[in-house]
Amino acid sequence: MIITLTPHITEPQIEEIGALLRTHGWSASLVKTQSGTYLVGINGKEIDVRHVGRMAGVLDVHRVSDVYKLVSRQWKVKPTIIELGDGVRIGAGTHTLMAGPCSIEGEDQVRSTVRCLKRLGIRVMRGGVFKPRSSPYSFRGLGLEGLRMFSAIAREEKIKVITEVLDASQIESMYEYVDMYQVGARNSQNFTLLDQLGKVDKPVLLKRGISGTLEELLQSAEYIFSNGNERILLCERGIRSFEKSYRNTLDLNAIPYLKEKSHLPVIVDPSHGIGVRRFVPAMTLAGIAAGADGSLIEVHERPEEAKSDAAQTLSYEEAEELTLNIEKLAMALA
Repeated sequence: MIITLTPHITEPQIEEIGALLRTHGWSASLVKTQSGTYLVGINGKEIDVRHVGRMAGVLDVHRVSDVYKLVSRQWKVKPTIIELGDGVRIGAGTHTLMAGPCSIEGEDQVRSTVRCLKRLGIRVMRGGVFKPRSSPYSFRGLGLEGLRMFSAIAREEKIKVITEVLDASQIESMYEYVDMYQVGARNSQNFTLLDQLGKVDKPVLLKRGISGTLEELLQSAEYIFSNGNERILLCERGIRSFEKSYRNTLDLNAIPYLKEKSHLPVIVDPSHGIGVRRFVPAMTLAGIAAGADGSLIEVHERPEEAKSDAAQTLSYEEAEELTLNIEKLAMALA
């Protein structure tokens, strides 16, 4: 059960509602977010929700049978829209393309990428500065100084910045320089990190775990929401399977499923999803056709020279061709 409370509810009113729930065996948790205040009730006996709804301080009451509550569409039917400022919106019924290199490598690369994205009309730039690599000897990013440089150049052109956070200790130092935090597949169930991201007021793009189920992804999103941050995007980035012909298996089934089960925007990451450059455009279009609210792709001026993920990174020319095909697909689907 989710009880939406009025903005000016008093502590005695909250206690009165909680006392009623406890008499019926409910365990209630108070959740305060950027957008509202809620009581989340679990494991209780049958209760007349009409009686709860008439209590002072209650705006609305919803029964939610899903194990994840706040991210469920059972109580919030209207899709969530993520506002990044300067007119950049995700989940507003249109597709948002986010692009950039896997790793931020230097100032010249960032300026070149920003020029490309601006020319293509792309308003969100991805780029890693803290890189979780399978090998400790691989390039692991430029760190906070690289993020400061990346952010300054992108914001000169009103391009929004999304980059991965690896540890809760990095959140505060990154805050000033990011418009959206990214939680990578390896951290999808790092609950300490998720708890802390719930306490910031910036969007979080949460990737599905390497071998994670969709319920696990939604439960991870619930950790963020229940700690106070409603601004969450779910990202399908491919899962590890028995198939060895490509990097991962991009689960396009996940897109309509997540959009049915949750009110949060759903993003597809075809670069990691398949890991083969020549197939990335086709999988991007397939993700859009399946209903994705946005796509996250890797782009580099010279992909073969990229310090990470070269095999799955598009060139500027390939990215331009993809944007044209996205426009054609949007017209066909309209």
